[in-house]
Amino acid sequence: MTRPQKLLVLALDAASPHRLRAWAADGTMPRLADLLARGVQAPTRSVEGVYVGGTWPSFIMGRGPGHHGVYWLDRVVPGTYRMQRADDQALAPEPGLQDVLSEAGHTCVVLDVPLTPLSARVTGPQVVEWGVHDAVFGFTTRPPELAAELTARHGRHPAPPHCDAKRNAADYRSFADQLVAGAGARAELTLDLLERTPDWRFAIQVFSETHCAGHQLWHTHDPRHPAHDPEGDDLLREVYAAVDAAVGRIVDGVGPETAVVLVDLHGMGASGGSSLLLEPLLQRLGVDVPEGGGGAAPDPTDDSGGPRPAPSPGRSPKEWLRAAYHLLPESVRTRVYEWRQGANQRMGRGSPLGRDMSVTRAFHVGLGTGAPFSSIRLNLVGREPTGTLRPGAEADAFVAELNAELEALVDPRTGEPAVARVVRSRDLFHGPRVDHLPDLLVEWTMEPPRGTAAVADGRESRWSVESPAVGRLEAVNDYCRTGEHRPDGLVVAVGPGTRPATLPRTLSIIDLAPTFAAALGVSMPGAEGAPVPELLEALTSGG
Repeated sequence: MTRPQKLLVLALDAASPHRLRAWAADGTMPRLADLLARGVQAPTRSVEGVYVGGTWPSFIMGRGPGHHGVYWLDRVVPGTYRMQRADDQALAPEPGLQDVLSEAGHTCVVLDVPLTPLSARVTGPQVVEWGVHDAVFGFTTRPPELAAELTARHGRHPAPPHCDAKRNAADYRSFADQLVAGAGARAELTLDLLERTPDWRFAIQVFSETHCAGHQLWHTHDPRHPAHDPEGDDLLREVYAAVDAAVGRIVDGVGPETAVVLVDLHGMGASGGSSLLLEPLLQRLGVDVPEGGGGAAPDPTDDSGGPRPAPSPGRSPKEWLRAAYHLLPESVRTRVYEWRQGANQRMGRGSPLGRDMSVTRAFHVGLGTGAPFSSIRLNLVGREPTGTLRPGAEADAFVAELNAELEALVDPRTGEPAVARVVRSRDLFHGPRVDHLPDLLVEWTMEPPRGTAAVADGRESRWSVESPAVGRLEAVNDYCRTGEHRPDGLVVAVGPGTRPATLPRTLSIIDLAPTFAAALGVSMPGAEGAPVPELLEALTSGG
């Protein structure tokens, strides 16, 4: 076994593997085409159900969500009824690939790996959130002075730190140009840091440009999307082409003796499904009960104009404050709400769920509007503070009844089932933190694509489902994304003498980090994943 002198991983965050292959074939992405022609390639699949938030932690730790407990940036704090934004410890409860390799004596260069905080274990330079889709920690580096040096030489990423925004046609054009420029700057920053670290053995850089472009620009590419303009530019394609050029620039810069792996851990497609309607569905069924009884939980965006209860004698101080809050003008109520939520998060208290947990049997836990999966947590006796469902036969009977209600839903546009399947997390994942995850994962039917009120005058932005038991549920989607995640991805590994091959099976993303570690002669203790023999051979023996 000949170990690679250097191993470079380049990740295209949340790129569509179908677009990657098509654009490699038609000449849009020639550098990807070259890697595919020379390397060992395979389709990949991310962790089921919770891949929107769980993909990168699962990859970098080589462990599934049942081991690390990460499923979304905002999570229900175990043992409470509060939502808390995940911190460093919650997102990285176990050592990652970069930690294991560094402790084995390999110098690592770790750049913009999403949801991965700074680590004192990493021996080489680390850059966090110079330009990522999900900015959690802010732009930081190790060593600390590196941030100023990189900013002076390369500037900050041209795109905004949070790409979600409502845009007009000119704004989309400008945003695409920012992503194109960002891909080029990322290539130069990467080569700069590799040159500064001549003894590096492992390096990883993640291109967030494909992620942001997929969410915001999908409609410019997909003629099936309600907001598509057939006369407009395919801005998604432009960004992918720029990322391809940047990948080529880096690959040329590291030389032929470096083994290169290009990964796409999870994909992208048109927004669809009916995730927006799960919470009102659970409320209509009477299993998810907001504070104060029926209707939605207190929300400053509620513009229904309905009457609010006035304070009355006999109420507790908390009830008086809540009632007085709802008598405030909406603009003032919004500012109070945002201040309170921010203070709760900063103090580590989290935000209350706003349910009456004395009668709630299950409650919705968000995984993203327009995403293929939604999730539900059961209010279990012995696990939640005031559980209402007893584990075992009682909970199983409730789940079976709820599943039947979900599977009876149809999309009025097509007459087809709105729900593809409902699965229990415990049937998918195992590990010490499986109880941190939502209990039920609802997979929505994603065809045909759905629109948003934020684009193209709101064409097809009213989402609806119906069933005999619940009638029709409707809501207007005003979320600005036109593209959302899919679990499928791609990996291609190229060593100095690799013989090209296409694997006949789909690989799990939790096997990739153990494979990269093994290529450098290191094992990942406690990893749930295992090295992929064909990829390992491609990286170590030259085929």
